[in-house]
Amino acid sequence: MLKFDQVLHARLGSLKEAVTDWSETVTKLEKAQEKADNGLRSKAEKADWAGENAGVTQAFVKKTAKEFGDALKEATSIRNVLRDAHTEFQGAKSDLEKLVESAPGKGIRIDSDGVVSYLIHPDRRSKDYDGPKPEKADFDAMRASIKAAIDKANEADDVAARALRTLVGKNQRDFSGTSYDGLKEASKAQDAEDAKTAYDLYKKGDDASPAEIDKLNKLFKDNADDRYFAERFALEVGPKGSMEYWADMGDPSDGSRLGVDHRDKLSELQKNWSLTLASATHSTSPEMEQWKADVIKAGSEPIQTRGTSPYGFQVMSNLMRVGDYDDKFMTNYGKALVVTEQKMTHNGALPPDRAWMQMGGMQNHLNWQGGGLGNDPMVGFMEGLGHNPKASTDFFNNSIEVPGDDGKNKKLDTFDYFSKDRDWPEELTDKGKMSKEPGYNALGHALESAVTGHPFDAPAEGLKDVRTVENAEVMQKVVERYGSETKYMHEQPGIDDSLGKMGAAYIDELNRSMEQENGSSMQEVTDSPFGANNADGKSRFGDKFDTELLFNRGDAINFMGTVAQSETGHAQLSAAQTIYTTSVMDEVGPKPGSGPARDLDLTDAKTALRIGAETHGILDNSRMAQIDAQYEKDSEEHKKAVGRTTEWVKFGVGAVAAGGVVALTGGAGGVLVPLAAETVGGAVTTFIGMEADDIAEKYQEDELLKKKSDDLKDEALNTGKQNALMPAQAYAEAPGWSRTDSNYINEELTKYVKDSRLHAKDDSLPDPYKPKK
Repeated sequence: MLKFDQVLHARLGSLKEAVTDWSETVTKLEKAQEKADNGLRSKAEKADWAGENAGVTQAFVKKTAKEFGDALKEATSIRNVLRDAHTEFQGAKSDLEKLVESAPGKGIRIDSDGVVSYLIHPDRRSKDYDGPKPEKADFDAMRASIKAAIDKANEADDVAARALRTLVGKNQRDFSGTSYDGLKEASKAQDAEDAKTAYDLYKKGDDASPAEIDKLNKLFKDNADDRYFAERFALEVGPKGSMEYWADMGDPSDGSRLGVDHRDKLSELQKNWSLTLASATHSTSPEMEQWKADVIKAGSEPIQTRGTSPYGFQVMSNLMRVGDYDDKFMTNYGKALVVTEQKMTHNGALPPDRAWMQMGGMQNHLNWQGGGLGNDPMVGFMEGLGHNPKASTDFFNNSIEVPGDDGKNKKLDTFDYFSKDRDWPEELTDKGKMSKEPGYNALGHALESAVTGHPFDAPAEGLKDVRTVENAEVMQKVVERYGSETKYMHEQPGIDDSLGKMGAAYIDELNRSMEQENGSSMQEVTDSPFGANNADGKSRFGDKFDTELLFNRGDAINFMGTVAQSETGHAQLSAAQTIYTTSVMDEVGPKPGSGPARDLDLTDAKTALRIGAETHGILDNSRMAQIDAQYEKDSEEHKKAVGRTTEWVKFGVGAVAAGGVVALTGGAGGVLVPLAAETVGGAVTTFIGMEADDIAEKYQEDELLKKKSDDLKDEALNTGKQNALMPAQAYAEAPGWSRTDSNYINEELTKYVKDSRLHAKDDSLPDPYKPKK
C-alpha cells in the first residue's frame, strides 16, 4: 500500500524507461512476427511434406511461428500496462504536488506524512494577522483530495501488479496468451475473474466451509465500489440466485453449522452481499435492467428450501439493509412490495403477519445483522430507504396505486400507511423477545434519511446541510403526525431516537415557528433571525417559505413536547437547541470587539436567547411530566430518571462543526444540527469546549436516592435553566470581547433566560403518555 510520501516523491524515470524499452521490444517482435508469418509458416504450409515431416516438422514450424505472435501479444500487453500505470502514477504525483504547493495560500500545512494542520495556529496569530483562516471544511476538502490522489496511485499499482503476474504466467516455457490494451481492460478482466471465483463459492451454498465464507467475504471487500465486478457477479448468480442462496443459508432444518457457530461471518457476508448488489443496480446495461425487473417479479414468488418457503420479497429485503441502491429500482421495488402486501392482506383486512409469517413451519433466519429474523420484508426495505435518501424522500412524498375491494385501483398514501395504518408484525429480537421495535426502528431510519437528505448512519465527517423542499415536505408530515397524539411515538417502540434526530435537523425551522406567538399562524415574524436560509437570506426551501412557516407554533410545540417526553428525544433536542441558539447569536449579534458592549444593539441576540430558553422550558417540563406519569414518586426509577435529564450537556463534547452543520458525536451520536451560517462562529467554537453541570454526576448513587423526588426535580429544572444560559455564556466568552464587555453581556442576557423559561409555562404542552397496563 503506497503512502503519501512515496507517491509525492516517486521517481518514475525507471518506469518511463521500461515503457520505452518494451515499446522497442514490441517493434522488434512485430518485424519478427512478420518474418515468421511470411517466411516460416508460409513455406511450411506450402511444402509438400510426407511421412514424419508432415506429422512432426510441419506442426513444429507452425507452432514456432505462432510463438512469435504470442510473444508480440504479451510484450504489447506489458508495454500497455506499464504505460498506463506510469500515466496514473504521474497524475497522482502531480495532484499531490499541486496540493502541497497550494496549501500555504489557504493557511494549511501538509507534513511529510500527508497530515494537514494550520500553517499558523489561531492561538499563535498576531493581533494584526490578516492571512487565510482555514475552517474545518477546508481541512476536510484537503484531506479528501490527498486521499483521492493516493487511492488513484494504489489502484493503478494493484491492477498493474496483478496484470503483470497474469501475463508472465506460471508456465516458464510458454506464453500466457493473455492480452490487455491497457489498465482499464486489465481491471475489467480481473473483475470478471473475481466474479467467477465468487460464483464458484456461491454454488457451494451452506455446504461452504468457514474458510470459504471468509474467502467470499474477502472477494466482496476487495472489489467494494467496483461496479463492473458487482454487475458480473449479479448476472452470474442471476435474479433469483441471491434469494435462493440466502434462503438456504437461513434454513434451520438442513443441519448446517454456519448459522450456529459462525453468525459473525454470515453477518459480514450479508452486508457485503448487499453492498455488491446495491452497486450492481446502478448499471443501465440491458442485462442489468432485465435483472432488476426479474428481481421484482420474483418478489411475490415462494423461494423453496428444504424446510422453508419464504417469499422473494422477504429474502431480497434483507439484502437491501445496507448499500446505495439505484433510486429508480428502490422505488419500483417498494411499490411492488406494497401492492403485494395489499393483495395478500386483502387491503388490510388481515394483519401483515398473516401474510409474511410462515405458519406451522420453521422460521427462516434471513437477517444476521441484528434486529429480528427478517421475516417482515418491510423492515429490510425501510433500512434500505434509510441508506438511500432520495428514494426515501420520493417514497414518502407519493402514493401507490393498489387494488381496491371493488376491483378498481385506489391510491394508498405511503406515509400514512407506514406511520399510522400498518399493524407492524412483531419480530423475534436478539434478546429472544417478540417485539415491534425492529419495524419501527427501521421506519425511523427511513424517515431520517427522507427529511435530512443523508443516510441515517452517515459518518459525521464531511456532512453538509443538503435539505431540499422535498425533504421539508416529509418533515411537515412527521411533525403533524407525531405531534398530533403522543401515542404515535410511545406505541412505536424504537422510533423516538429517530424523531429526536429529525427534530434536531429542523431545529432552525422549529425556532422560527416558536417566534410566532399566534399558535395557528403560518406567517413568520418579520425579519426573523431563525430558519433554514441561504447566504442571501432566502429560504433554502424556496420563495414560498421566505415568509411562510413550515409548521405553525402549535404544531412545533406539540411535536417537540411529545419527542421530549422520551429521555433520548429530550437529550437530542436539548443539545440541538443549545447549539443552534449559540450559532444564531454568532450570526445576528454584534461581532466580538465591534465596540463597547453598552453601546451595541443586543436585540437580535436577546431574541435568539429568548426563543432558545423558552424551547428549553418546553423540553424540560415535558420530560418531567412524563417521568411523573411513568414512575411512582420518590421511587428509585423516578429519581434516576430525573437525575439523567441534564446529561445532554455532554453531547457537545467532541462535536464536529463544518459545512453549516454541527454533528454531535458524543452521547447523542449521529445528531445533525443546522447552524445559522455556513461559517462556524466564535461562540459555537467556545460552546463546544465548555463544560456544564450535570446533577447525575453531583452525587454518588446512594446520595442521589436519599433526596426527595420534588427536590431533585427543582434542582434539575434549575440546572436546566443554567444550561439554557450556555449560549449566552459562549457568546460573551467568544474571542474578541473585553472582560468588561463579557460581564455586561452575561448580565444582560441572563434576564432573558429567566423570563423566557417562565413563558414556557404559558404554552399548552402535550399530555404525558400513560402506558397501558
